[in-house]
Amino acid sequence: MTDSAHSHLCRYSDEQGFTCDQESNDSGWCYWHDSKIIKDHPTDKEKLQEYARNGGMLRGISLKHANLSGIDLVNHHHKQGFDLSHADFYRADLSNAHMFNTNLEYASLMKADLTEANLHNANLKHCNLLGIKWQSTKIKNIEIGDELTQEIQARKAQGAYDLVLALDLFEQSEEIYRDLRKHAERAGMFKLSGRFIQKELTMRRYQMKKPSFARLISKMVDLFCGYGEEPLKVVNFSIALILFCAILYFFTGINFEGQQYYFDTSLPFTTNLNHFFSCVYYSVVTFTTLGYGDITPIGVSRLIAATEAFTGSFTIALFVVVFVKKMTR
Repeated sequence: MTDSAHSHLCRYSDEQGFTCDQESNDSGWCYWHDSKIIKDHPTDKEKLQEYARNGGMLRGISLKHANLSGIDLVNHHHKQGFDLSHADFYRADLSNAHMFNTNLEYASLMKADLTEANLHNANLKHCNLLGIKWQSTKIKNIEIGDELTQEIQARKAQGAYDLVLALDLFEQSEEIYRDLRKHAERAGMFKLSGRFIQKELTMRRYQMKKPSFARLISKMVDLFCGYGEEPLKVVNFSIALILFCAILYFFTGINFEGQQYYFDTSLPFTTNLNHFFSCVYYSVVTFTTLGYGDITPIGVSRLIAATEAFTGSFTIALFVVVFVKKMTR
């Protein structure tokens, strides 16, 4: 192909090396990649469907304010959906759109209307999801990744000590997760909504002053029970606390029938091991506040036992609340 022929091709290219082989207009872009052209003509929807079916470059296309209501962008009879990564759908009308299994990685759906759209199995990693209308949108098996684009940008802003920008980006992230959580709840997808509420509250914590008591409490709730969404965290904390206190009892000593049990280098290994298991037993009894009375604390062990008993009663109550919350869903 001659240089003159190359000069008439769309100048779109991205960091992965993808280019567009469509003829360009006077701006140097093809019709679909030209951000200055609003695709709201009555025939644009059919043209875009045909363009996609014919293998046109969909990566990075500009569909800002486009009227694409009811469009079919499903790559029928293929395992992989259409690649619309890096595409711009800002304020686009995608209501009733069919976008099953579509790749929207690094795209922007900011303020797009996805009312009753089908996004099942769509890849939304690093996609801008701010301000989307999610009413009745089908989102089964969507993939949004571990972090939103705003989260990543917020951490970079923190690293650059731009705290005002970081705060704004964390607030945007909270809004996105809140919208997703509400939509997942309406759709009866409670496992997914549980994940979103954890992320929502985490983003809210990042907006709190550091250090502050409110932020500390929020972090503790996250660690202990995942903001009420992870009962296993409560169980793991309980086991860890029981073993930790058992070790403390092993070194500070407990009393059983007038005999003191504690670690003693002069005693055989099997005897020390038996004493340790007795400390584990006492730790379990203390944590659950059963209080059989066969073993009693001595010295510093009294303070440890009092602290463990108080923490244990609180932790058991917390587990019941979290477990019931999960089961009632």
